[in-house]
Amino acid sequence: MKQSWRQFGLFVVLGLILSGLISCGSGPPNAHNSSAAEGRQEVEFWTMQLQPKFTDYFNHLIANFEAENPDIKVRWVDIPWADMQSKILTAVSAGTAPDVVNLNPDFAAQLASKNVWLALDENMPKEIKHQYLPKIWQASRLNGASFGIPWYLTTRITLYNQALLEQASLSEPPKTYEELAQVAKQVKESTGKYAFFVTFVPEDTADVLQSFIQMGSALVDEQGRAAFNTPAGKAVFQYWTDLYQQELLPRETLTQGHRRAIELYQAGATAILTSGAEFLSTIAANAPDIAKVTASAPQISGKTGKKNVAVMNLVIPKSTDNPNAALKFALFVTNDTNQLAFAKAANVLPSTVNALKDSYFINLPTEASPMDVARFVSASQMEDAEVLIPAMNNIKELQQIIYDNLQAAMLGQKTVDQAVADAADEWNREVEDRR
Repeated sequence: MKQSWRQFGLFVVLGLILSGLISCGSGPPNAHNSSAAEGRQEVEFWTMQLQPKFTDYFNHLIANFEAENPDIKVRWVDIPWADMQSKILTAVSAGTAPDVVNLNPDFAAQLASKNVWLALDENMPKEIKHQYLPKIWQASRLNGASFGIPWYLTTRITLYNQALLEQASLSEPPKTYEELAQVAKQVKESTGKYAFFVTFVPEDTADVLQSFIQMGSALVDEQGRAAFNTPAGKAVFQYWTDLYQQELLPRETLTQGHRRAIELYQAGATAILTSGAEFLSTIAANAPDIAKVTASAPQISGKTGKKNVAVMNLVIPKSTDNPNAALKFALFVTNDTNQLAFAKAANVLPSTVNALKDSYFINLPTEASPMDVARFVSASQMEDAEVLIPAMNNIKELQQIIYDNLQAAMLGQKTVDQAVADAADEWNREVEDRR
């Protein structure tokens, strides 16, 4: 599970071109009719790299579902993380798609634009969606239609080295990007170290892209054209350019990814790590001395106060032979009881309103462990949390264009105004070329 979440940031922003992959790989054989002789409908359920750690959980979950629904048999197939995209694309193209698939909204939205998924608004009672966090439900909507059911969530928090901040005469971590710039200067002047590391590698996490939304700049307008060539967008370009040119960011931010952020923090070379609560156990294993002085705080945001959340959802292919059974199973997996059980087992957050109100998330034990505190901080952010990057095609190309031009400004190859204008023009040409 740890390795999966390390890869999650990469997967959540990965925008692949459908035509380039539709013929790649080979999906598992369609076995929908294997239970026909028994007179039972079969639901084939694909997850991403949840075996063997959660094998017992899912076997128990499926057994309970089948006991309540004796006319339905569930066949669980776990797909390696790196293989899921090519396999689901191939299965959809070949007409052998499973009945329920575990994806994230970003990639699922790319296929939603191809009309691949079952239209949920037409196939489920309207009141059901109100069981889920409203902003999270919105993450699985495209062009006004719902294509996915929210499942489990993770949200980034601020892990910080209390000892290093104290050396810089700081008692708490920054809450906003404005404060982060001040802290970066103070840490560098007092300790010679960096406050934090953030990557500008387009193929890696989208933290910088999300910062546009948090600082009040849209990325695209309703027509899909660039919406960041504005004073707000220029301010974001200027913010990151200033930090880099003032030598308040490590030079390798331009060439290395989030893994480097973890390495630097564990080495005591940075004061702040923006990451998921699940990385506390990794830090404890790899750098116990750093873990002892690590505390948790809410995610750093901009003037909007928005917090980012990563969502995993369940989608149902439109081609399923058993839409009612598939929907019944997907809703069973994501109901309050089962979401709470999985959240506890996997150290993630549930996406239903009632499950998130459980005392496990809102009450701290008297002798709270660092993980207890991190879980509490993560859960407390859910009211403001949302998927900040809009569901859209070619989001990866937009990230590449913005990061390339932002790097040019940081390196002094372009002025900020020119970098913003060039990025907007390049993106708008791409939009026009696709029409």
